[in-house]
Amino acid sequence: MSGFYAIITHDKPGATATRMEKLKEHLSHIEAGLDRLAVAGPLRDAQGNFTGSLLVVKAESEADARALLEQDPYYKAQIWSDIEIRAFNAAAGDWVGGKSW
Repeated sequence: MSGFYAIITHDKPGATATRMEKLKEHLSHIEAGLDRLAVAGPLRDAQGNFTGSLLVVKAESEADARALLEQDPYYKAQIWSDIEIRAFNAAAGDWVGGKSW
């Protein structure tokens, strides 16, 4: 049974140039996998600088979510210093139509 997995990444210092260089490839990868994404986008600091990425993906397991991420050109370019993947249960908010209980 598939579920949701939250993926949070943090950019390595100085990764912005590589991020911009790989942007077109990254966006093509995202577009190709839209059916597996609940939401995805960059994380930024208070000054608007890129600091990482947040994705909520539909996957069969944590390993499946990681395999999807490992196909991303950003992953292949090694722009992230660390990656956290956790099972995610959307329980409340606009995206779930209010609350799930």
